Amino acid sequence: MTKKITIAIDGFSSTGKSTLAKQLAKHLGYIYVDTGAMYRAVTFFAMKQGYINTDAFDSTSLIASLPAIRLHFEFNAELGFAEVFLNDFNVETEIRTIEVSRFVSKVAEVSQVRAKLVEQQKEMGKNKAIVMDGRDIGTVVFPDAELKIFMTASASTRAQRRYDELIAKGDAVTYDEVLKNVEERDYIDTHREDSPLVMAEDAIEIDNSHLSREEQFAQVLEMVNDITKTI
Repeated sequence: MTKKITIAIDGFSSTGKSTLAKQLAKHLGYIYVDTGAMYRAVTFFAMKQGYINTDAFDSTSLIASLPAIRLHFEFNAELGFAEVFLNDFNVETEIRTIEVSRFVSKVAEVSQVRAKLVEQQKEMGKNKAIVMDGRDIGTVVFPDAELKIFMTASASTRAQRRYDELIAKGDAVTYDEVLKNVEERDYIDTHREDSPLVMAEDAIEIDNSHLSREEQFAQVLEMVNDITKTI
């Protein structure tokens, strides 16, 4: 039997981390966890409660409300991946909007939010056979992961990808608006005090600006196979 490993995928927003993670999990029969969805769900909660908007962020109230936030994933066979539930409501669609994207990095800066979610993420991966993507998976959540990938691409390339996705869903956004959001998230993610986005020393960097999804998947799957053969 092939030994099960932990695969940690980190990187900038809109680099296709979740797409790659889903491909790997499906092919390997592993559990897939989208940690970005968890932070987006908390952000959506904060927005609904009026804790965050374009003018202010009441992080104190959000922190006080953390015990009331329950997150879990349920596999959707039709979609082929697990959807995130916030307090027993499916919020998979609601958390993917540009509005949530505007605030998610600010919410993810809050140490108490990170502590709550990292604790859950570590528990999810205790039996290995998991693919998890996010910003601090290889550095904080699974520092001992057998395979760590760090994904990057130019801001313009990532903004175009995100813009195309949002337009396809019918969202009324402009490319410049999306590019600004990508650049702002990059700055916040890399400059926050608690668990900033950095590449783990033993991670493998992949710039997928000019890679197709198929080429990227084949490249990483080869890495997985090489690791599982040697442990």
